[in-house]
Amino acid sequence: MNSGDHVRVYQNDSSYEGILLPSPNDQYLILKLPGGYNVGISSEGASIELITAESDQLPTPETGPDDISNIIFDEDLPTISLITTGGTIASTIDYRTGAVTSQFDVTDILRSIPDLSGLANYRSKIVANILSENMTPSIWQDLAKAICEEIEAGVDGVIVMHGTDTMQYTAAAISFMIRTPVPIIFTGSQRSSDRPSSDNLVNVICAVEAAKSTCAEVLICMHSNDSDNHCSLHQATRARKNHTSKRSAFETIGNLPLGEVDYHTRRVTYRRAHHKRGEFKLSIQSNLNLNVELIKYTPGMDTNLIDACSDKSGIVIEGTGLGHVHTDFIPHLSSLIKNGTHIVMTSQCIEGRVCSRVYDTGRDLLNIGVIEGGDMLPGTAKVKLMWVLANTDDPSESMQTSLAGEITEPSRPWD
Repeated sequence: MNSGDHVRVYQNDSSYEGILLPSPNDQYLILKLPGGYNVGISSEGASIELITAESDQLPTPETGPDDISNIIFDEDLPTISLITTGGTIASTIDYRTGAVTSQFDVTDILRSIPDLSGLANYRSKIVANILSENMTPSIWQDLAKAICEEIEAGVDGVIVMHGTDTMQYTAAAISFMIRTPVPIIFTGSQRSSDRPSSDNLVNVICAVEAAKSTCAEVLICMHSNDSDNHCSLHQATRARKNHTSKRSAFETIGNLPLGEVDYHTRRVTYRRAHHKRGEFKLSIQSNLNLNVELIKYTPGMDTNLIDACSDKSGIVIEGTGLGHVHTDFIPHLSSLIKNGTHIVMTSQCIEGRVCSRVYDTGRDLLNIGVIEGGDMLPGTAKVKLMWVLANTDDPSESMQTSLAGEITEPSRPWD
């Protein structure tokens, strides 16, 4: 027996079935049960039955040049590109530790989700194989290039498989970098495929349906609720991960999701106006100014933290309420702005927009040149400022103009 084999262990009057994991000694056998938990079993008096060898469980796919492979082809079906960057949706058991690790390529995912068959033709490409906390702006640029290459190759839609923890940042970056004629859908999973409660099946199937739809936007497709019946389609620049582990962790801030996919009927519906397939020609501007920071203001914060950013090209501040900081910070911010640093104010509040004209502090911030961020999410504002500083001539005007749906128009005077 080898680590990774699917086995059944008999011990006294009980039996246990699962994946054999490495054991630190000969006294115990360790199995990963179908529910995702590990169990240790005394090896004394135990017998093992091999069900499936590890080498037979995941056949090695045939891959073409540059890790791109056409898995199936039906001329009557649309062609969807599946691009992976890693994350939980691309994770499997690490037999060295019994934990899950990011190591699947996309062809493994296709084989592990047979329901994908018959929905589309697929191309696959690996841009990265990382957990999303290791995502970097340089990978955003690699991803933008890979997406454009796939669209230029003629695919009808693109799905990016990504870890959920930083998905909103990457999806926002792609929204600013690419003007797309086809849907670009980000999806992931909160729970790995070895757990019965995994959300990867529903999320991927719904993402495929969204990628076949008429909406040529960058969207995030994730569970709408705790049931396996719908996925929400969130506009990338308005999405936020609001829960650490729930399958319905993502929400659209300031509105309902742009659309949804019914998993059972495979029907895609949209609530609001959106860019349509073929409305734009493909274009890419992937330059970024990496010298940008996001700072969260808190009571008692040391002004030296602001002074330490004197060499930054841009700073996004997550201020209080309507977009304020302690008045002691104003001279320090003024000094940075005079030296060429662009400072954008956002709010720590989940809903609503900054307004610097209500209180004296806000007016003082406006007077020194702080840029109002409207109702932009702080993370989105950081990504946008990185892009704006590298691609536009008037950062202040660009930051206050909605370029990819990141700023919404107020519907009421008090919004």
